[in-house]
Amino acid sequence: MESSLVWTLTLVAILGLFVFDFVVVVAKPHVPTFRESLRWSLFYIALALVFGASFWWWSTPEKGSEFLAGYVTEKSLSVDNLFVFLVILSRFAVPAIQRQRVLLIGIAMALVLRGVFIAAGAAALNAFHWVFFLFGGFLIYTAISVAREGGAEEGDVEYRDNLFLRLVKRVAPITDGYREGHFTVRESGRRMVTPLLLVIIAIGSTDVMFALDSIPAIFGLTQDPYIVFTANALALLGLRQLFFLVDGMLSRLIYLAYGLSVVLAFIGVKMILEALHGNSLEFINGGDPIEWIPVPSTWMSLAVIVVTLTVAAVASLSASKRSGARLPQGAGEQRADEEPE
Repeated sequence: MESSLVWTLTLVAILGLFVFDFVVVVAKPHVPTFRESLRWSLFYIALALVFGASFWWWSTPEKGSEFLAGYVTEKSLSVDNLFVFLVILSRFAVPAIQRQRVLLIGIAMALVLRGVFIAAGAAALNAFHWVFFLFGGFLIYTAISVAREGGAEEGDVEYRDNLFLRLVKRVAPITDGYREGHFTVRESGRRMVTPLLLVIIAIGSTDVMFALDSIPAIFGLTQDPYIVFTANALALLGLRQLFFLVDGMLSRLIYLAYGLSVVLAFIGVKMILEALHGNSLEFINGGDPIEWIPVPSTWMSLAVIVVTLTVAAVASLSASKRSGARLPQGAGEQRADEEPE
């Protein structure tokens, strides 16, 4: 268990990265070039790899491998976020120059919400070992759902306002268009919300749904809340840059859903095996542990994750190059000159 000093230094460093990123974005709002997005994406990936390697120095190699497995999983699952972010930004016709700011604030909200999820998940796993059965079963169910959606609709993504966003729309007056970079403005004697604020709420609150998949997934690789949180934080930190880097490639990842479904199913089975090793439920083997089935090691988990996602990505790009196949953009094809609802 990491000390309070380690947690404090980590939180300060993550907050500092967000503040630096936010100040840079706000000070110079612009549409990032491919080279700029690539440079910053490589920076955040390198930062995560260096942080993971540092566990060999100040912790243990096992913890380092757990972090790397968790980071790769969270980074891969975050690509699903990018599909939905693209749909949200297009549906609300967000001006290109404001997209960086919107993504960064939305991602910051997502990290705070995920922190709450991680704390709750860690407490549940510490108090009740049988929660591993629930998490594992949920991941296998999610894996089947992801595979079916990938096959039935070839990745078509449809966005619907969640309950929180619908509530905001119902109680707050909304302007008929954007007001530069303002979230609220005073018009006709009353305070009104601009679509820019709605987009940030949509991105931040929608990520909660993705956390329902990603948080149990990483808990299947490590039960250390510190590793779970830092892997999520570093995966989300570079998500804005990754969006602009792979924006044109998203539609080519036609087999990504199948790769993610294999990863989720593998981690789900791993969690169930761990639950069986610590079983205390009377209706399963009389309440005795079942230890004759080995649990995949962290290194094996990391290898399965990396190989599966690499095969899915290479197969997707190869198939789309040969046939010109693309994922439908769905609502993402809305014209930029249409007003949001």
